[in-house]
Amino acid sequence: MYNVKIYVTLKKSVLDPQGTAVKDAAKSVGYDAVNDVRIGKYMELKVEKSERDIHELLDELCDKLLTNPVMEDYRYEIEEA
Repeated sequence: MYNVKIYVTLKKSVLDPQGTAVKDAAKSVGYDAVNDVRIGKYMELKVEKSERDIHELLDELCDKLLTNPVMEDYRYEIEEA
């Protein structure tokens, strides 16, 4: 069994209005040191071991189901359970 953590973020070239709103709100309440905010998604999966390569499986899952490859990037961490 694998424990997988997947982090999804908008590509640098994609505007992030939600992140901008959080940055502006932080500055408005005195957190002037906050220069930029990018909002993303975090997922945890439990994946059974199989004959298939885990990296191949996760890349396919992310590309086809969990992300929009046009707008989002992803990375993952794998731990054996």
